[in-house]
Formats: sequence, structure tokens, C-alpha cells
Amino acid sequence: MVAVSAPEVTDPVAVGLRRLLWGRGISALGDGLWFTIWALYFTRILHLAPALVGVGMAVAGGAGLAVTVPLGALADRFSPRVILIALTAVRGAAMAAYLLVHGTWGFLVVTVPFVALSNGGTAVRTALVAALVRDNEARLAALGGQRVVQHIGYAVGAGLGAVVQSADRPGAYVLAIAANAATFAVLAAMTAAVPEPTAGAPRHSERTAGPGPSARTALADRPYVTVMAVSAVLSLCWAMLSTGLPLWISHSTRLPLSLSGAVVVISSVGIALLQLPANRLARTTASAARTGSWAGVSLAVACVLLAATSGGGGLLAATAVIAAALFHLAGELGYVAAGWGLSVSLMREEAKGAYQGVSEAATATVQIAGPAIFTAALAAFGAGGWLLVAAVFLAAAVPLPPLARHALRTR
Repeated sequence: MVAVSAPEVTDPVAVGLRRLLWGRGISALGDGLWFTIWALYFTRILHLAPALVGVGMAVAGGAGLAVTVPLGALADRFSPRVILIALTAVRGAAMAAYLLVHGTWGFLVVTVPFVALSNGGTAVRTALVAALVRDNEARLAALGGQRVVQHIGYAVGAGLGAVVQSADRPGAYVLAIAANAATFAVLAAMTAAVPEPTAGAPRHSERTAGPGPSARTALADRPYVTVMAVSAVLSLCWAMLSTGLPLWISHSTRLPLSLSGAVVVISSVGIALLQLPANRLARTTASAARTGSWAGVSLAVACVLLAATSGGGGLLAATAVIAAALFHLAGELGYVAAGWGLSVSLMREEAKGAYQGVSEAATATVQIAGPAIFTAALAAFGAGGWLLVAAVFLAAAVPLPPLARHALRTR
């Protein structure tokens, strides 16, 4: 007798999350490629003045702050899946349009939507994950998996970008931009293949009449906004690595600048290996707040260690920088896990998109100011600048648990 096996039952939500994961990894490859070459493309190929590029990016960043919450509210009104597909398609078209840019106005017309929709896309993606799965632990696992593949994609893309940089020919940049636009198309297609969220979604009659009420609900939730604003201060850890550390090593120590690159490698590998385990420390609101608090302490310790390397060189100073890198890694892992844990566990389920928009807007605000904060602090105070930033991290870490407890009581 021939045994007939039962058909395999496939969970559509798990399949959808897997498609979203792969789509994110492919688009991150394009992101890493673009972030490596954009400054050179704008200044060397398009011959735009660096000051103009900076102004354009600042304008686009400001526009991003303005649209992030409304975009999240639109996801609540219609569907996070549909809105994410639309945002991805627009950004992909904007990336392709860079091939047609020849002057200042063309640069601004393309850059503003491309950059401004980035944070909104992140908020809507988080809302989509939260709509697909109800359990907070499963949500954190899915978000953590996306961050892991994102960093792997960034690393591969940055490697490809280095190849483009070494070629330094217009054709190489054109090919890279076309490839990046293609990754957006892949992400849009993969997102379109994700099932429409149903679990926990409000019935049509319960949905808001438009984007306004959802956005107002999130913005008027002062306990939530306060927690997001305070925890977002910890996102200075990113500018600390991208701006503060290379400036410090090059101007205030006798260490090789390549050590800054080594720290970035440590961070990237550590995130790929440890983000999922770190997320398990933030399963509940209380544990997420504690994790965020300890993350702030860890980042402050990293700052103190870097301050101790002032004017230093040799093995001892290099060891202090590596130790700071490990504390920074612990702080970044904890901050990201806590940020997700707090933003997801404290949001109101009927306004996922708007609440995630608030979270992303808070982080984006800090990110805009981050490079200037480190540049000014280190230039004005030297080693004291690191101690000043350490105090800022501690000022955010200490009140986070009581603020989270208060917010939880108001849910």
C-alpha cells in the first residue's frame, strides 16, 4: 500500500513575514550601496555644491518629520500593507528619477520625497508587522529578524558601493542607481505578496473616518509621546558611531583612523548575532523600560572610556576604544530592543500606524540633531564633551522605567 502524506499546512502569516523579511534584506542591500555613493554622485557626477546637497537633505529631513505621523494614520485608515507598497513604489521611482536630474531644482524635487518618506515607511512597516501578529514577543522576533537581515544587506551593499567608488565612472554610478531602484521594486512586489492583515484589525465600521483622528489620538497621548521622546534620546548612539568616534580619533588621539572602521565592524557583526537575543529582554513594557535604562548606562560608560583616550595612542588607548565599542554595542542592542518593546506594547491597537509614526518622528528628530551635537560638544569641550553626552544618556536612562509605568497605567 502506498502511503499518502497529508498536505503541508502553511501558515499564511509566517509566509508573509518571511516575504517581508526577504524584501527588507534585498532593499537594505540597495540602501547600503546608495549610502556609500550618494555624496560622490551628487558632487562629482551631478556637480552640485556640497552646501546645496546639505540644504536639500535638511529640507527633506524636515519634510519627513512632518509626514511621518500622517502616513502612519493613513495606514490605520486603509491598510499598512497598501500604504507600504505605495511608499516603496514612490521611493523607487524617485531613486530612478535621479538618473534624470541635471540641476538644483531637479535634485530637490527628487530628494524631498525620497528622503522624507523613509521614516514614514519604517513606521508603516512596523505597523504591518504588528497587524500580522498579535503577540508582542512574536512582534519583537519579527522586527529583530528584519534588523539582522538589514545589517547583512547594508554590509553587502556597502561592499558593492566601494567597488563603484573605486571605478569612479559615471556609468558605474548609473548602474548602481538602477540596481537600487530595482531593489525597491522587489520590496514592493514582496510586500504585495504579504497577506492582508486581519488579526486584531478594527472592523470597517470601527475605523476612523480619515487620517486625522488616528493621528490626533497618538499625538494627544502624552504618556506615550513622553516615553518615545525620552527613549529616542538614546538613538544618539548612532551619531556617536558615525560622527563622534571618527572625529575624536582623528583630532584628539594618536590612534589610526582605521580603528573607527574596526568599531563599525564590531557593531555590525554584534547586531547580526545578538539583536534577536537582546529582543527577549524587552518582552513586556516593564522589561523593555529596564532594558532601555541599562542601555543608557552602557552608552554612558562607553562615552567615559572614550574620554579617557584623549591625546592617547598605543595599545592602552586602543584597548579602551575597543572596550567602549563593546559597551556601545550593548547599549545599541538594548536601545533598539527597548524602543520596539515600548512603542509596540504601549500603542493603542486601533491606531498602530499613527503610534509608530510618533515613535519614528521622535527618533528622526534626534537623528537630525545628532551629528551637530557631537561635533559641537567635542569641538568645544574635548574629553569633557564625551562626559556631557554621557550625562545626557543617563538623564534619559533614569526616568524611563517610571515614565513607562505611568504610561502603562493609562492604557
